[in-house]
Amino acid sequence: MSFVVRCIDCGHKAPYFPTSINCPRCNSQWREAEYDFETIAKSLPLQLPARLFDLWRYKELLPVRNPNPTIMLGEGGTPLIQAVNLGMMLGCPNIFIKDERQGPTSSFKDRQAAVTIAALKEAGITEMVAASTGNVAISYSAYAARAGIKLWAFVTSLVPAVKMREIALYGSQLVKVTGSYDQAKQVAAEFARQRNLYLDMGARTITSVEAMKTLAFEIAEQLTNVLGLSTKPNKKTRAAWRSPDWYLQSVSGGMGPLGVAKGFSELQKMGFIAQVPAIAAIQADGCAPMVQAWKNNAETAEPVTSPRTHIETLATGDPGRAYTLLRKHVSDSHGVFESVSDEEAFRAMHVLAKMEGISTEPAAAVAFAGLFKLVRSGMIKPTDVVVVNCTGHTMPTEPFVLGDNWARNVVLPSRVMEETPQEGLLAALSRVAPDRFPRIAIVDDSEEARRLIRRILQSQGNFTIFEAESGKKALKLARKELPDLMILDLMMPEMDGFAVLDALRAKPETASIPVIVTTAKELTPEEKGKLKGQIQALMQKGDFLSDEFLEEVHTLIG
Repeated sequence: MSFVVRCIDCGHKAPYFPTSINCPRCNSQWREAEYDFETIAKSLPLQLPARLFDLWRYKELLPVRNPNPTIMLGEGGTPLIQAVNLGMMLGCPNIFIKDERQGPTSSFKDRQAAVTIAALKEAGITEMVAASTGNVAISYSAYAARAGIKLWAFVTSLVPAVKMREIALYGSQLVKVTGSYDQAKQVAAEFARQRNLYLDMGARTITSVEAMKTLAFEIAEQLTNVLGLSTKPNKKTRAAWRSPDWYLQSVSGGMGPLGVAKGFSELQKMGFIAQVPAIAAIQADGCAPMVQAWKNNAETAEPVTSPRTHIETLATGDPGRAYTLLRKHVSDSHGVFESVSDEEAFRAMHVLAKMEGISTEPAAAVAFAGLFKLVRSGMIKPTDVVVVNCTGHTMPTEPFVLGDNWARNVVLPSRVMEETPQEGLLAALSRVAPDRFPRIAIVDDSEEARRLIRRILQSQGNFTIFEAESGKKALKLARKELPDLMILDLMMPEMDGFAVLDALRAKPETASIPVIVTTAKELTPEEKGKLKGQIQALMQKGDFLSDEFLEEVHTLIG
């Protein structure tokens, strides 16, 4: 394998060694690995079919000369899951979740630890120091234990105790710093300097950034398997792999998306993909120095000295030069920096769990809250292919996530609504309570629409749910089961919702069944007039993206 380390400031190239952290020419600590892309582009496609789908599948593009199988833990090769229900909810069908929870310690930081520890083991290094808000230290602890390397882990006192216990369980020396994460990094750096120990330096650590590239490599291969070869090849494209239109990730120091952006850029250099995706870096409102700098069109980020977020994992107040480098990737890819509140992240946790069966920690939920925001704003288009990094296992639920009154019922008024107000599907269904309407019939000719409504209802309580895919079957079902409520699609072939309503009202036994009407189109005044006084509510199927979206989600879960 042939690679060198190139200084991004002066361009000087030198061999790689983990303890050589400064450029020999200009003393810069900002360097990156560079490979023989032309040779690898020819040989790698021939090698891949015989290799396991894991991180080391791309070993020619990693700064480890001889990967040691005895210290591997099954890193990489995580699933790419299509978020079918979330896609329907948002009107964006090609949303994919890169499920990094399924790494050895349930975090995408396992990639960083796997490659860095492999390089340290190869170089004969037996002791290291790392500062962390939790997940990095857990990953390093596991791999350091496996490789026989002693780890000094410096964490802030705000890191959840359960994470601290996991770090200690692996045998790492845990040092709890009462202060901010940036202060913990300073203490760790001084400790490493005094003892002359190897120090993980985040985005300045070559192995860390290089490890994150493998996310891009895997995503391109996985999307190709799901969606087929790219329809936008260029003259240089060899393999015509797929790349997404957007890659979203929650961001603290910025190392992850820096590596992912580098990975997609290398795939483009080798002719494997036609385009690099837009990068969306999402931060927590209470600690969003990158977002503020982006909005101010600033080259450097002003440090946040006192982070105000419960999501401690993302509380990096001073990203330093990592922001400047990431800013260029985001700008070149036509991406964006965005922030969301803690509350928006907690709500996104609930939506993701209830709609896709995926439970994740608040830091990863920040990325999904960002997804909702970017779709609502129109920046992410319905036709875009989107990949969201989902990392971090669910810790025991903190009190501030659920709040005080997290279990309550909202009962739909029993009287018929005089004006039949039109509202979003999520908002209307959130007012359907199982104690009022335990038996519900869902009538829609679209199987996907029925499934979506069923999932939302099931997230709220124990309903008995019946389904019918046509008007005629709906009437037969209504006469047989006498449901407490019918959710009726207006636009069905053969017998539409208007005809079903007329038939229901014509029979004494079904005349009093409450009906909520759903429609995907804007109704005319005449059509609305026909419904007046006949139904409980009128729901717009695609209206998830109103300004009240997050409040509707809050109502749904509360």
